Amino acid sequence: MIKDKPFPTRLFKIGAMIFNWYMRRKFNKLIINQIEIKPNHSYLLMCNHFSFWDGPLAFYLIRQAIDKRQPLTSIKIMVMKKQMEMNKWLKYVGCFSISPGIGAIEKSLNYAAESLNEPGNLLLMYPQGNLESSHIREIKFKEGIANIIPKIKGDCQLIWCSTLTEYFESIKPTVYFDMLDCGTNHDFDFESLKEKVNQHHKNAIKKQFRFTDES
Repeated sequence: MIKDKPFPTRLFKIGAMIFNWYMRRKFNKLIINQIEIKPNHSYLLMCNHFSFWDGPLAFYLIRQAIDKRQPLTSIKIMVMKKQMEMNKWLKYVGCFSISPGIGAIEKSLNYAAESLNEPGNLLLMYPQGNLESSHIREIKFKEGIANIIPKIKGDCQLIWCSTLTEYFESIKPTVYFDMLDCGTNHDFDFESLKEKVNQHHKNAIKKQFRFTDES
């Protein structure tokens, strides 16, 4: 397992401010449908996995929608080990590895759960495990989430975000972040989570339609 070695928090937040300025120039609009962020919790942020931009967009969302409301002390991201071996800089922005094999997976899942024991810590995950179109109608979850959440000690808010892009009249894409409060680790049910997320994702896609009514 490759562990993260993030920059000091102060330096990281300065970098995040510069990065957010760049993101606002790169995209036409970045629109967040905000939810209430619970105080004195850790945060498990789950997003759909659809492009190279997933990481940068998630960092923008974290900074604008979570960190500004409840200041974070740590941000960690679960990444496939082969990606970290190819991009060694990833460990400096909070990434740690997960790889096939019962022992290796268990170690990474335990590390993920431990990171969420402390209030103010955030873990970013992509439960699909694979790149998919952002406009698929069903989000299929890997089992990792179900193995992490029951191990969390303390209070952890579970958050989903359906991230969608549209161009319409602009040459730059507009990004829509549709957030969903999925409760906490104390009322977690895997099947219920999947059902809530999929209904939310379908509604998020439907909101982007201008004229077509899908039955």
